[in-house]
Amino acid sequence: MKLTNSTRLAGGIAACLALLVSAPLAANWPQWRGPLFTGASPDARDLPVSWTETDNVLWRTKLPSWSAATPIIWNDRVFITSAEEGFAALGSRQGADGSAHDKIFLMAVNRKDGKLLWRNQIDSGNRLFRKQNSASPSPITDGKHVWIMTGNGKFACFTLDGKEVWKRDIQADYGRFGLNHGYASTPLLHKGKLYVQVLHGMKTDDPSYVFAVDPATGKTLWKVERPTDAVTESPDNYATPQIVTVKGQEQLVISGGDYTTGHALADGRELWRMGGFNPRNNPMNRTIASSIVIGENVFTTSTRGRPFIGFRAGGSGTITGKNELWTNNLGSDVPTPATDGTYIYVLNDNGVMHCLEAATGKPVYEGQRIELGTYSASPLLADGKIYATNEEGNTTVIKAGPKFEILSVNKLDNHTLASPVAVGNQIFLRTADYLYCFQKKN
Repeated sequence: MKLTNSTRLAGGIAACLALLVSAPLAANWPQWRGPLFTGASPDARDLPVSWTETDNVLWRTKLPSWSAATPIIWNDRVFITSAEEGFAALGSRQGADGSAHDKIFLMAVNRKDGKLLWRNQIDSGNRLFRKQNSASPSPITDGKHVWIMTGNGKFACFTLDGKEVWKRDIQADYGRFGLNHGYASTPLLHKGKLYVQVLHGMKTDDPSYVFAVDPATGKTLWKVERPTDAVTESPDNYATPQIVTVKGQEQLVISGGDYTTGHALADGRELWRMGGFNPRNNPMNRTIASSIVIGENVFTTSTRGRPFIGFRAGGSGTITGKNELWTNNLGSDVPTPATDGTYIYVLNDNGVMHCLEAATGKPVYEGQRIELGTYSASPLLADGKIYATNEEGNTTVIKAGPKFEILSVNKLDNHTLASPVAVGNQIFLRTADYLYCFQKKN
């Protein structure tokens, strides 16, 4: 049988997942884009397709305030960040410089009943930047510890019972963040290291940088500058690092500042650089969505999804043009796409969806409208379905696969920026006021 590019790609990711994803990891949602870094939950089964404020709700827990941070789940615990109560209204208690005096918390919730287990203050001086605040980065856990970095640069580690292990201040160590809309990148935990990117330039002349941290002590293992010729707001990026394996060697993927770069895990040195993400040299080309990785291939979308480039990682120096697999204008701006390795599901801010063949970039379907609204949350792929939540709290459930079909629209009528996640037979969704756990009722 002759293998197509699609077949090779799907087979490649299946082999990678079989090797890299252990059962405990896959059965949880340990960091922002899930156990595979793809927005997919491989073990989720029998998820609810419909819900209301009361139907198919196992529990809901009142939250102090809104945040774009995704809930993180490990076994019987859910971790989530929030600003102080009374800070839900945009602009409330905000100074002329954008500062505020509210506290920022990391909380642990019992997955069985939604009861609060503990709440620790991790920062103060919550700041508002249009849609986001200083509680935007999501927690990360390995089942033994939980880590969090706030938008103010407070970086901390706790035990699962809430005991502080270490804490540091990244802005005190390396200078103030200079992003136009505040810092929002979530660190990446991978094989005993935390990787952090600070890509900025709109409000600073300091260089962008990437560093690795020892999760046990909080000490920096290495730190490198990440240069760019992007100007004005174009250096600003709000994404999370990724990992790609090239010829058996893992590399760190950093996207933003008009480029995607590959770095050695041992010391952070730059190995390769892919450009072409700002063909018109737009000075306001800030980027938000994270790259996704399938096998040895990286897929990076730019501002407003123009362009969306798939390329083969690896090589040395500038690989622009050399390693490109495909390019189109069907990417996303804020939501990060989800993938099963065969298809890439792209959700635009305006509620238009595309399904692309990962190997070729060709649309399987494009321009399909879901529930009207603005979408900042990234789509969830689980149990043969795609869950897409807009800022009004309405979640459209779409059938996964090459045929577009809307299965349901579920309305909560509550401001929502955070991405839904799925573990087992449950969906977790964070709105401005509540953390919900949805599960089919018997």
